[in-house]
Amino acid sequence: MMYSEDTEPRYVISVAAKMLGVQTYTLRYYEKAGIITPHRAGRTRLYSERDIALLKKVKTLMDDMGVNLAGVDVILRLMAKVTEMQSRMELMETELKRLRGETK
Repeated sequence: MMYSEDTEPRYVISVAAKMLGVQTYTLRYYEKAGIITPHRAGRTRLYSERDIALLKKVKTLMDDMGVNLAGVDVILRLMAKVTEMQSRMELMETELKRLRGETK
């Protein structure tokens, strides 16, 4: 499997927890709740830079904004959907310009 620099699994759970300022059981709970799915090497959980960035968003939503875990899940899904829709819209705009014979 090919990984980019931000998706390369590299941090064990104890290191990821320390980076985020949370306990390891918190990360296990987030995994059980479906918020994060770390890479597994046997029984060892490995977190990527992308996972850490996502967990920072989760922590900010919960700690700074008072959102509960169910709310975080909804927000993350909506953010992913918005990003997907923006990408699709950009592709359609590019195709429309191509069909009209426009160039940038």
